[in-house]
Amino acid sequence: MEAFGQSRKILVVDDEYDVTELLSYNLRRNGFRVQSVNDPRRVMDVVREFEPELIVLDIMMPDLSGLQVCRMIRQESSLKAIPIIFLSAKTEEGDRIEGFESGADDYVCKPFSPKELMLRVLAVLKRAGEDVEEEGEARFLEVNGIRLDVEHHSVDVRGSPIELTATEFRLLKLLMQELGKVQTREKLLQKVWNYENDIETRTVDTHMRRLREKLGEEASVLETVRGVGYRMVGGR
Repeated sequence: MEAFGQSRKILVVDDEYDVTELLSYNLRRNGFRVQSVNDPRRVMDVVREFEPELIVLDIMMPDLSGLQVCRMIRQESSLKAIPIIFLSAKTEEGDRIEGFESGADDYVCKPFSPKELMLRVLAVLKRAGEDVEEEGEARFLEVNGIRLDVEHHSVDVRGSPIELTATEFRLLKLLMQELGKVQTREKLLQKVWNYENDIETRTVDTHMRRLREKLGEEASVLETVRGVGYRMVGGR
């Protein structure tokens, strides 16, 4: 199964040895090169040396939490683009929001299925590789007071910049490109998260809530279509 992971490098961080062993075994079976860390205080040194293409990171660890480690990685320019998937036994929406706000690309709740985690890993790696400007794509998108700069990966609301995570940016960009068209939760999972099946539609709702909060007075352009999904309304 070497072609599946194509020897891409993944770092697994969890203070529980049985978890890192299970994950490492399954990732290696699928062709990935894996390194594991059980002491969160060593993570930054290992990331710099190993240069992983993705990190699977537990949240609840002694000394340094996964949230703290994630923020440290995001603050270092040479490392901040590395995709991060959180593992956590904390399943409340507020916990998930905090995880995404710290800079995570995905959030998987414990106990987890190794098969599901593998799907998440592949999806995150795929969309990380696609996060580039496409040929012929408009450089700017504008809806009402929202202006999205595709090339510089930035967003202004009524002239003031706002900070979006990579996933929030992709979600907003898609809704702006598909202005007026209803996007089902399942379609958003496929287009923004690259999930080929309905893994967890509440992931979409969590991101939409955070995106609305950040858009402030322009949040009304994001409409919920009850029982279906979401759409953006307004003029370009």
